[in-house]
Amino acid sequence: MTDTTDSSDDVPTANDDPTWAIELTPEHPPDRIADLATLAEKEGFDIAFASSHYFNRDPFVVCSRMADATDELRLGPGVVNPYETHPVKLAAQVATIDEVSDGRAVFGVGAGDRSSLSNLGIDRDRPLRRVLETFDLARDLWAGETVTHDGTFSATDASLNLEPPSGQIPTYVGAQGPHMLRMSAKHADGALVNASHPKDLEWAAGQLQKGLAERPDDYGDFEALAFASVSVAGSEDEAREVARPPVAFIVGGAAEPVLERHDIDREAATAVSKALEQGELTEAFGHVTPAMIDAFCIAGTTETVADRFAAALEHVDGIVVGSPLGPELEDAIERASEALARATQ
Repeated sequence: MTDTTDSSDDVPTANDDPTWAIELTPEHPPDRIADLATLAEKEGFDIAFASSHYFNRDPFVVCSRMADATDELRLGPGVVNPYETHPVKLAAQVATIDEVSDGRAVFGVGAGDRSSLSNLGIDRDRPLRRVLETFDLARDLWAGETVTHDGTFSATDASLNLEPPSGQIPTYVGAQGPHMLRMSAKHADGALVNASHPKDLEWAAGQLQKGLAERPDDYGDFEALAFASVSVAGSEDEAREVARPPVAFIVGGAAEPVLERHDIDREAATAVSKALEQGELTEAFGHVTPAMIDAFCIAGTTETVADRFAAALEHVDGIVVGSPLGPELEDAIERASEALARATQ
């Protein structure tokens, strides 16, 4: 866990026993995801997050199937947003996963992707405040309280008609910008830092430290996990080729300071963004440069990925092995596990 007591450090200190997590994307049927979760548990992962996109299968249904297929793996959405679904409903869904998994749920929550929400006609208003209010409300509901709330959303005399969780459900906030990072460190149990490169993780760690300086002493431990795009395979070229789609979407949403930090060619980045906006996905993926892959994905062979994991762990307490994983999912999970083990040897 990140040490919140030593203010002399510029960044959080990496955990001696890092947390290993994996993102399983429900673009595949729930049974396939459950099988992958079983393999991830066998390979030593601690948490499996089911990603949430309106165009994929429902993450809570998938989490339920993962719960049936595993024994110790913690699991939950990673990440849901409080715009598509009312926060009270999210609290009930997470509590249900905790119930069916015998207390293994985690709550991954964030502001959601602005472009995806815009496709649904949803305005992502006051994201930092809405995320904070969402998990604050969830904690009260999980404690068995009846809640009335009037803020970025409303709820009147809301409560959950189920047994309160026996233990605390950890809340991890998906974060990338400075304000969300600081808020997560001050109030949440953990952060899912949307970054893969040591430069971005070092910067994020500095923002988290600012939040930790204001964290109440009775809030307990906090951990920062790099939610990293990862592609690992026996072939460097194959791993990097599969990384093109997620990297294109990362570039399309990247803020100017992030592009500047990595000296990304602005003309190429603009070409990626324009192609995505026009729905020309193949063209967008073709505009992805090697520098973009280096900046926004941990891609390569097991050895290469292990080195990148080790560099990331200089700044965070663990790693979420995120999409695309690799060209062959089962092989990628096994290779990622080996790379994580090598990174801490």
